[in-house]
Amino acid sequence: MIALVDCNNFFVSCERVFRPDLEGKAVVVLSNNDGCVVSRSNESKAMGIKMGTPFFKIRHIVDEGRLTAFSSNYALYGDLSGRVMSILADAVPHIEIYSIDEAFLHIDGIQEDQVQEFCRNLVAKVRQWVGIPVSIGVAPTKTLAKIASHFAKTYKGYKGVCMMDTDAKRLKALELTPIDDVWGVGRRLAPQMLSWGVSTALDFTQRPLDWVQAKLGVNGLRMWRELNGTPCVEEDCDERRKSICTSRSFADMIEDERELELRVSDFAAMCAKKLREEESSAYDVTVFMYTNRFREDLGQYFPSATVRLPIAANSTQEIVGAALKGFRTIYKHGYQYKKAGVTVSNIVPSDQLQGVLFGYDQSLRQKQDRLSEVMDAVNSVSGSDRPLLRLAAQREGHYADGIRCDHKSSLYTTDLDGIIKVR
Repeated sequence: MIALVDCNNFFVSCERVFRPDLEGKAVVVLSNNDGCVVSRSNESKAMGIKMGTPFFKIRHIVDEGRLTAFSSNYALYGDLSGRVMSILADAVPHIEIYSIDEAFLHIDGIQEDQVQEFCRNLVAKVRQWVGIPVSIGVAPTKTLAKIASHFAKTYKGYKGVCMMDTDAKRLKALELTPIDDVWGVGRRLAPQMLSWGVSTALDFTQRPLDWVQAKLGVNGLRMWRELNGTPCVEEDCDERRKSICTSRSFADMIEDERELELRVSDFAAMCAKKLREEESSAYDVTVFMYTNRFREDLGQYFPSATVRLPIAANSTQEIVGAALKGFRTIYKHGYQYKKAGVTVSNIVPSDQLQGVLFGYDQSLRQKQDRLSEVMDAVNSVSGSDRPLLRLAAQREGHYADGIRCDHKSSLYTTDLDGIIKVR
């Protein structure tokens, strides 16, 4: 059996840990630049606020005092996520962390008649030790566990744990699950499913195997088997990402070339650091910029450029240098840019690099790699968002400078200046 642990309304729950006065009240968390809603409490959902709602459309509700809004505080959310995952990891022999607020637990070693009590004790422990409410769905496959966790979260009668341990429970749950709520369907596939007369998960499982394979191929077949109780989704052993992107929307539009260069350098440096954390290197560095598509009165320009490195790299110097080279080929005066970013791709393990015979200074590469290691060691003291050591091509201060966050909470758990004050 597989258990999926899902933190309820995670970003909102993180804020409530340090603001218990907001329990039972409408709360939302906003995206970067306070752009749109990315997390909602049950009370804000009941008000009709949708995921992705632009903040300016609900600002009046905040001003009226009927809704509390927070800017994204990812350092806080990441720290609390780590605390939750450590509790889960201590409870079971094997854990697969799926996202910042979800993890699959392998519970095969637990007696079947003890699983429900074990899961309820885990729900209570996470709530008591960290303050985050979680729901757990238990089922024979990961896809069914996802559905079970949704029921555990939605219906209070389950007390945080939904067991899908019989075929009758599985069929009933599939009948009540819209096809677009099934893990792996998504917004693009759902309309096509509906056009084929598949409106629920149960409808899909009742289609013949040959039909599923002809319509949806291998991925659809895997989903069909998972819903029918046969495990098919294996653990992804390679944790390296295929690409890494760092981008930001700016609080105010930027036209100045030098300012944009500094922003692009910051994004590239962050990509390089993420590569080193995963012991990876990248061949391709892509820079992109956007003007404000909502300002029809202004000129529109959405350029991008990719620079290919002769040998895959992860040093800050090489990645930033390549990003700036790409930037200078696409920047045009006269446009006001609202967003920019850097993507590194064609990623390979750092210990499997293929060299070139001529025209490459290997000693320079070694110096750059050593310098990046020193920068990481020093910057770990202050955190990745506030580097003590940086390249001259980067901005001084905080990576998030210039990003609107008018409703941001304190760094309660990672900054001494942000520790909560108790009367």
